[in-house]
Amino acid sequence: MKLNAGQATAYFAKPDPDAAGLLIYGADGMRIALKRQQVVAALIGPQGEEEMRLTRIPAGDLRKEPALLLDAVKAIGFFPGLRVALVEDANETVGPIITEALSDWVAGDAQIVVTAGALKPTSKLRKAFEAHPSAFAAGIYDNPPTRDEVERDLTAAGITNPPQEAMHLLMDLARQLEPGDFRQTLEKLGLYKLNDPEPLSADDISACAPASIEADVDDVLLVVGDGNAAAIGPVMQRLQAQGVNAVSLCIGAMRHFRSLHRAACDTSGRPQIWGPNRDKMLTQARNWGAPKLELALTELTDTDLQLRSAGQNAPALALVERCFIRLAMLARR
Repeated sequence: MKLNAGQATAYFAKPDPDAAGLLIYGADGMRIALKRQQVVAALIGPQGEEEMRLTRIPAGDLRKEPALLLDAVKAIGFFPGLRVALVEDANETVGPIITEALSDWVAGDAQIVVTAGALKPTSKLRKAFEAHPSAFAAGIYDNPPTRDEVERDLTAAGITNPPQEAMHLLMDLARQLEPGDFRQTLEKLGLYKLNDPEPLSADDISACAPASIEADVDDVLLVVGDGNAAAIGPVMQRLQAQGVNAVSLCIGAMRHFRSLHRAACDTSGRPQIWGPNRDKMLTQARNWGAPKLELALTELTDTDLQLRSAGQNAPALALVERCFIRLAMLARR
């Protein structure tokens, strides 16, 4: 059975103990690893690996010894409870071996959990799991976690019923951090709030969030937001020497100015900006105002389209630097 995004989220949290197996595939290795970790823990519990109810089989080893998987699936465990045969980093080369083990699976055998990279719809491995009556296949894509996923991870970290403002800040943070970094931030929040009866606050999130996301990029964006055109050139030279990509710079700038625009348009008195640069960004939002920030976002969008156009021949970083200088001059008007 093929699981859509909503079904997959629910299944990872509570997998079917009687299923034959699960295939998790996608391009982002970190996201795949987090989902694999979640579903295996739900199947065998915290003591499962210690009780030898989990057998890990790298795809490279399976290719050399095809019998490894079927042996693991049919093996009798020393401890009671569900068993899992985990094949990691699978591809079409080992697909026939996995498909054969899946077809030989019977109730009572170890459940087959397979992780793989991006698989096309025509993949035989993917089709085998989608067509099997008691197996599942779930594609993981580069989407930020949903609100339900964030709330579930918060609960696991010991934080329940977070205020609406805190959830907005966390969802914004989830869109900016890598999955592993975001998960670590939530775990850090759980420790930070241990035995603290006060509700989760923006200050708590700022204290636990990474000190900076792409700190060097943040430096130039703060310079642009302050309207300091003369300082842009030296910072851009350092970024160029470090190999920073022009498109990444442009995307970071759009994220920065969207946050400023959201703060400038806020009427609740609690602008949704987090992190160590919060006070400086709130000052920038007030100084710019919503109309000028909308002009800035238009300028950044045009530059981004120009960078991605097929006929673009000008130096990419020079285009971004020119855009940043225009924005800094706009801030001074």
